[in-house]
Amino acid sequence: MIQHPVKATIQEDGPIRRWGLILEEGKYLRVILLPDGETVHNAFFDRGFSP
Repeated sequence: MIQHPVKATIQEDGPIRRWGLILEEGKYLRVILLPDGETVHNAFFDRGFSP
């Protein structure tokens, strides 16, 4: 999911947002990475996301 996201954006202050579908849940997970692109800062199901 982190390597092949459905969508990815970079925030102005550096963190990277990536979304991926978790098939078992039928929901999209948003993962916030630090600017290094590897360290996970936060992850949660994003109820408002639609591809």
